[in-house]
Amino acid sequence: MTAQELRKLYIDFFKERGHKEIPSASLLPENDPSVLFTTAGMHPLIPYLLGERHPLGTRLVDVQKCVRTGDIDAVGDENHCTFFEMLGNWSLGDYSKPESIAMSFELLTKYLDIPVDRLAVTVFEGDESVPRDTEAYDLWRKQGLSESQIFLYGRDENWWGPAGITGPCGPDTEIFFNNTEKPKCSDSCGPACSCGKYVEIWNNVFMEYNKNADGSYSPLAQKNVDTGMGLERVLAIKNGVNSVYKTDLFIPMIHKLGEMTGIEISSENERQYRIICEHTRTATFILGDPKAVTPSNTEQGYILRRLIRRAIRHSKSLFGQNVLSELAKTVIEQYSNAYPELEQNREFIIREMDKESATFEKTLDMGLKKAEKYFSMLNDGKILDGDLAFKLYDTFGFPIEFTEELAAEKGLSVDLNRFHERFIEHQNLSRKGAEAKFKGGMADNSEHTTRLHTATHLLNGALRKVLGDTVFQRGSNITAERLRFDFSFDRKLTADELSKVSDIVNEAIQKDIPVICAEMSVEKAKEKGAIGVFDSKYGAVVKVYTIEGYSSEICGGPHASHTGELKSFRILKEESSSAGVRRIKAVIGE
Repeated sequence: MTAQELRKLYIDFFKERGHKEIPSASLLPENDPSVLFTTAGMHPLIPYLLGERHPLGTRLVDVQKCVRTGDIDAVGDENHCTFFEMLGNWSLGDYSKPESIAMSFELLTKYLDIPVDRLAVTVFEGDESVPRDTEAYDLWRKQGLSESQIFLYGRDENWWGPAGITGPCGPDTEIFFNNTEKPKCSDSCGPACSCGKYVEIWNNVFMEYNKNADGSYSPLAQKNVDTGMGLERVLAIKNGVNSVYKTDLFIPMIHKLGEMTGIEISSENERQYRIICEHTRTATFILGDPKAVTPSNTEQGYILRRLIRRAIRHSKSLFGQNVLSELAKTVIEQYSNAYPELEQNREFIIREMDKESATFEKTLDMGLKKAEKYFSMLNDGKILDGDLAFKLYDTFGFPIEFTEELAAEKGLSVDLNRFHERFIEHQNLSRKGAEAKFKGGMADNSEHTTRLHTATHLLNGALRKVLGDTVFQRGSNITAERLRFDFSFDRKLTADELSKVSDIVNEAIQKDIPVICAEMSVEKAKEKGAIGVFDSKYGAVVKVYTIEGYSSEICGGPHASHTGELKSFRILKEESSSAGVRRIKAVIGE
């Protein structure tokens, strides 16, 4: 089975069962500061999971492109990827556990031909706050799974949410493929074990509860189902291979590398081959996203830079040359049918990848010189200090394996224990930073952040009035304290321009204009002059939010009911975000 066949099979299966297909959203989540990238299919649907009405109804299905960055250093094994495709279906207050579990079971066993005895599932075991999910347990037994195939786990394994401190949450049931050829690592081995015997393929989340400010839970008025299945893993299982790199998602890239370099993949270079292909694929999708991220030293741009540079290092080490741009062309050709934005942004992708490659060539040379200096300072023990090895990693992007290789060439070694201590400290700091980001935005859907969302529409309209209609939104980020709005413009705004923009927004606020929502086709929205920031992500029917005289945009919501709710608007800062993109940070009244 090919990837395209699996995408089609999944979409068609759920469409036949009353679901409406929605296109993949951007890799950069709108107004959600909790994550740098879209990490699951539910991210673009948060407003609807929180109660907003979706224009296409209560049953939805899609294939969502996603990026998860926590496992970058693990890429190179059989299954880890930073970019992946999530097959998802949703019930927005429609069906619940019986239908969800039955459809998942039917698709896996009857359409993908996975034997029932190769499945294992996990169910929430309950605790002092929420009872055991006996309904899900009994439903799996009804489908024909034995008691030995159903595992009970706590919140760490089988609970989702809330996205913020309070909000929708609930138990989930996860579905695993039992690799029967791999023996149990211990008597207690089960789906929660990381030994590789059990491979997670699908997660069905049942949003049944609302977590309240006092820590208690109450039943939700709108109960939702949110599911996600990893295309890469399921494709490998369906094709009977033990690695996602042995599917048609990666085989064309692997063949292209062999043709370009004359060096075929082998057991000795397999890990480097995988890293080069996987990171180039992810970088191509990030660069090809409509929101036009470029390599930088902050946030999404930093992750993009890290991926490109890691791939370049391995490319130069294995092939003696940088092959990323040519390999990116293969990614574009391979995926453009499913994701046409890649072909549309081909020139931008190649140009930015070449630009970053040229910059890194200089950094790489500097890092090698610094490494040579460290080696020349070694004491009689001939061991490179772990702090210095970490500095090469943190400052110049040298992975520890690369530093070890350089040291081994000189008959030296590296203090790996100290390096890993520093590395763990670095990871812990990163996690704390991510947790600190997990406040506000669409995730908490508070009144204040909802008003800030409306403020971005007014700001966008004001910028277009002052600077012209070539201005388009390039991204936004909302926290509980402020809004951040990125837009296309090639120079710094003058003080007079900023003052005019601010005056227009405040004028609209003072007029207390109703914020009107209407549902219509994309074509009708364009006829009415609504701004469609990222056309390719919209379905057949969209919501258009209009603030008469100031803004009309396609958007999922939610919004303030009147502009007067914003009270006031003040620009804090205007700065460069990246080439051709400016950034404004602003606040509204309390």
